[in-house]
Amino acid sequence: MQLKKLSLQHYRNYDEVFFETDHMVNIIVGPNAQGKTNLLESIFVLALTKSHRTHQDRELIQWDAPHTLLHAEVEKKYGTITLDLMISQQGKKARINGLEQKKLSNFIGSLNVVMFAPEDLEIVKGSPSVRRRFLDMELGQVHPAYLYDLSQYQKILAQRNQYLKQLFTTRDTKAALLDVWNEQLAQFGIKIIKKRQSFIKKLQSWAEKIHSGITAGNEQLRIVYSTAFDDAVLEDESVLFDQFMIKLSQVKEQELRRGVSLVGPHRDDLLFYINDKEVQTFGSQGQQRTTALSLKLAEIELIREEVGEYPILLLDDVLSELDQYRQTQLIETFQNKVQTFITTTGIESIDLAKLESASVIHVRNGSLT
Repeated sequence: MQLKKLSLQHYRNYDEVFFETDHMVNIIVGPNAQGKTNLLESIFVLALTKSHRTHQDRELIQWDAPHTLLHAEVEKKYGTITLDLMISQQGKKARINGLEQKKLSNFIGSLNVVMFAPEDLEIVKGSPSVRRRFLDMELGQVHPAYLYDLSQYQKILAQRNQYLKQLFTTRDTKAALLDVWNEQLAQFGIKIIKKRQSFIKKLQSWAEKIHSGITAGNEQLRIVYSTAFDDAVLEDESVLFDQFMIKLSQVKEQELRRGVSLVGPHRDDLLFYINDKEVQTFGSQGQQRTTALSLKLAEIELIREEVGEYPILLLDDVLSELDQYRQTQLIETFQNKVQTFITTTGIESIDLAKLESASVIHVRNGSLT
């Protein structure tokens, strides 16, 4: 998979910009606050219709502009496709090869990307919500149907929470409609849990090998999906559904007292262990950083395994944390199989002589040269 052309209109600090590339390695250079990260973000947004940096779509639109337009030409193993995404205050419109997609989930997955940025350390040491967002975004790329189940679950969860708050306010203990919401919550909840569990097993198999390689075999990485249900229950959907309903009945009094849903995939988490010690709590910063890197590199292989070709790799300001040898090693690892876009404030430390196919794009004040 390769991005051949990209054009943006009214995207953040870009009024209008266009570039095309035949290179596998693309190094985007410029001082801070010139638009390097915005360029990488736009590729991410074309893949997932949302940003990795903000929940507010309005922030993606240039000041005073009514909308932003993103266009890309992507070469895939079965041919070249064009992608168009318009984001406005009224919502989003997406097209593949000029045909409007009624559902965004039909558009997501046309372009696969893996983003690695300094804030990815939060996947390891941040809050559970960061890890759930990581899971949802990566799963959505390879299984767009997951996004439908997730959106249905979130709608039901919001309505159930509203009902619980209403019961809490009125002190109504009958809760006649709660059983109806419980069944719907469990119906979609078990689909999400099953898909997450399957994804994490595959991610674990790749991340374990990669982490062992990075640490010269000294560390073993283990990823655990932390949910309210044990592994034996997770294997059978009907048993999992029954267990979900039992768990909901067990916390019913608590939920009525607090006015919020306490069981389900919206409360789940990912745990990371190195040599059986929890990384979030006991890992050094180096171990946390290596865990995050292993996860991202595992994602690349997992996406290739699921969709049949490598995704595009976006490296946002991560080279500055590596010495020259590791910088060049990282780029050389992918240069012949994964198209990579890298942002950096300077190329002095990169050994360009060792790179077979690299282009250098200079960014200044929202303009490219």
